[in-house]
Amino acid sequence: MSDIISPQPQRPAATSTSSSSSIQLEDKMSNVNIASTFTTPAATRPPSPLASPLPASPLPSGKHKVAIVGSGSWGTALAKIAAENIASRPDDFESEVRMWVREKQVQGRNLTEVINTTHKNERYLPDIKLPKNLVAVGNLKKVVEGASLIVFVVPHQFLHSVLYEYQTPGVIHPGARAISAIKGVEVNGTDISTFASLIENKLDIPCSALSGANVALEVAREQFCETTIGCPTHDDSLLWHAVFHAKKFQVHAVEDVSGVSLAGALKNVVALAAGFVDGMKLGGNTKAAIIRIGLKEMAEFTAEFFPGSQASTFTNESAGVADLITTCTGGRNAKCAKDFIRSGRKWEEIERDLLKGQKLQGTATAEEVHNFLVSRKRTYGYPLFEQTYKIAFEGAPAEQLFDL
Repeated sequence: MSDIISPQPQRPAATSTSSSSSIQLEDKMSNVNIASTFTTPAATRPPSPLASPLPASPLPSGKHKVAIVGSGSWGTALAKIAAENIASRPDDFESEVRMWVREKQVQGRNLTEVINTTHKNERYLPDIKLPKNLVAVGNLKKVVEGASLIVFVVPHQFLHSVLYEYQTPGVIHPGARAISAIKGVEVNGTDISTFASLIENKLDIPCSALSGANVALEVAREQFCETTIGCPTHDDSLLWHAVFHAKKFQVHAVEDVSGVSLAGALKNVVALAAGFVDGMKLGGNTKAAIIRIGLKEMAEFTAEFFPGSQASTFTNESAGVADLITTCTGGRNAKCAKDFIRSGRKWEEIERDLLKGQKLQGTATAEEVHNFLVSRKRTYGYPLFEQTYKIAFEGAPAEQLFDL
């Protein structure tokens, strides 16, 4: 068989017409002046916006004074940030920040003495150095003496007794403002209220709410995070932003006190459900489903019973979805709920063994929410909340969590 070699296709030769056209085009282009006559201005960056001036202080000094009511791990972490910020703004704030400490003995010494000499809270954040302008005070009334900005961060079980002390005339400055970093709700029959509204009503001062994806130890170690502050007015947002905003603790203020408060409270109920999932040794798919359903019920509950709250607080803010994820994956409520399923122990025993003096919030909130929904005949509208309550308090099997 002979080899047959196919001839290579030949490119047609350029015609003389096309050749002459190319030469003419090159001649024309060579005479075109393409130099730009536009002069680029020198690159200038607009000046950084100046911080808005703070609302006037009601105190004779003309400066604001901050007090922290509470000294657990979360209270101490917030106090650290506030004291550091205040020390850097001597024109706006009185330098001393007082923090109320419930007196305990630590190695034979009062905890207030330990904090004020070592500048460490040896009971809750023993490895964290605290600013020297943060002063521990054992007297509940003295800590708020002359304060214009008061941070409430006590366990919610103790809030009523604290407010009772503060209702004495002359204890709270009439021009003071407050902020609640307390998670939970209070139910009285068919009525439900946030702790921010409780503080506001009892003390007759405006109260904001702070909540976000904030693990106390991580905040104290200055690991980057965000938080949300729900404020009743723009003036409140300016003040609390100045107190708490830092490079590693980014504050976003919204005018939604109820939404921020409810997000911080209801996420602890969902965290119990997430802990039950861990206790049953189920995987990420199941936990993700529970978190999604929980977020939906949180937003719907708030919209139904707190008109005027913003859905975006749950979807866009640290107080919403971010805090829910953090709490469901590493918070104390999920941790204790996991132990509840695996060990069968009572909540009181688990709290004592695992939390070392801190309080479990999810169980109390689950019970409050259940009682409220029963009073409103709305239990059927929030099946995840209800199944979580039944497992936690009525002995229902953990698998009932999925009867939604």
